[in-house]
Amino acid sequence: MRQDAFMEPFSTTFCDLQCKICVLLLGICSALKLTVPSHTIRGIKGQSLTLPVDYNFNITVSNIQIIWLFEKPPTTPIFLIGCLVNHSVVPDLEYRHKIALKPPNASLQIRSLNFSDEGNYIIKINIDGNRTIPASAKVQVTVDVPVTKPVIYIEPFAGVVENSGNITLNCTVEEGTRVAYQWLKNGNPIEAGTIYSLSANNSTLRIVPVVKEAIGNYSCLAENPVSAMESDVIVPTIYYGPYGLTINSDNGQKLGDYFTFNKGEAVQLYCSADSNPPNIFYSWTQRADNSTRLIKYGRSLEVVSEKVTQKTEEYRCRALNNKTGKWKETHIFVIMMPKGLEQLAQREKYLSPLGIICGISLFLIVSMFLLALWKRFQPHKVLQQKLQTRPEADYRKAQTISGHENALDDFGIYEFVAFPDAAGISRVSSWSVSVSDAAQGQDFNGTVYEVIRHIPEQYQERQEGT
Repeated sequence: MRQDAFMEPFSTTFCDLQCKICVLLLGICSALKLTVPSHTIRGIKGQSLTLPVDYNFNITVSNIQIIWLFEKPPTTPIFLIGCLVNHSVVPDLEYRHKIALKPPNASLQIRSLNFSDEGNYIIKINIDGNRTIPASAKVQVTVDVPVTKPVIYIEPFAGVVENSGNITLNCTVEEGTRVAYQWLKNGNPIEAGTIYSLSANNSTLRIVPVVKEAIGNYSCLAENPVSAMESDVIVPTIYYGPYGLTINSDNGQKLGDYFTFNKGEAVQLYCSADSNPPNIFYSWTQRADNSTRLIKYGRSLEVVSEKVTQKTEEYRCRALNNKTGKWKETHIFVIMMPKGLEQLAQREKYLSPLGIICGISLFLIVSMFLLALWKRFQPHKVLQQKLQTRPEADYRKAQTISGHENALDDFGIYEFVAFPDAAGISRVSSWSVSVSDAAQGQDFNGTVYEVIRHIPEQYQERQEGT
């Protein structure tokens, strides 16, 4: 019991002392600021590298000790260099020509980097001897070798026929560490796809299968964290075709499969196709009387006018690619036109689609205009139809008013038309002409104006007689 009473004030005093020490240490530690811009730095072999370190204090200290250690796992750290600020620098004898320290910023400089310099560099700073725990920081250093200009090797070198072979491109560099490869076609990155496949590190590009669309400018980009280089452009040789075989002429007029030439001028034709190699084998044949005969070998053909015996002749061109073993054939018809301005105009009229369309359009416009005029200046047919189809009830209604009033309503400008048959007149005047007049067989031939004029008079005479 007495022992417990004795230990209690001692324990309290020890705890207070411990707390004061912790506060003092924390205050000093917080006053030290050690800054490393990057914890990983890459250097280039053969060049110098500086590990920048900044530190500062917000308290007054008398001694500052700086120590650099080198650690290469799994070995333990070894001493490189140390110094007291404002005092002499003490380097390790082994590294004295390799490293340098320039207080007060504590940065470490490594001269002539080599792969053996890769590892962790640790800095520690002590202030006033044992008053504080050293502040420390770690920087990892890696050494890279810049890449040299890459070179592309192609297999096979002689070329490949489309759809029947493969192409392999290999990209290599003489020097360089941690190299990454990127393939470019016409300056654009190539991704693995339908015809392209890449190796694990992208150093090899395979084109399977080879097609015409694979033709282009290929290059290889080699890069690492400290450098980048691009190879020269290489164009793989791919044999294809012939495609798009056509026949053309410099002096003839073409319309579809037909060429027209003036009578007396030579027939000049030439054949062209998309193919690799471009100098493919051409041959010309002429088809006549259900038979074909060979005329000439070569890309162009010229036939003098005297040898064109028929008005229309058929010529055929065949193109053969010896590399691919493929061939294509096309044909045209040659028409010899008579000379002269009239015949030339007739030829252009019949051969020009635009002329045909314009002619048809003009014909339709003129026809519609004439039809409108014809309808406009023939109103007697319309009037005749109205007289024939007027209901009888309208005429009976007209009896309630005088004939002259009815006639006045019909007055106007009319064209005089003669009715040749008496039947037409009888239909019009059946209600106004007496039966006796009709029985006498008197012919009533007159005009519309006369019909309108006589109807009221006959109607008035009938009224007076009754």
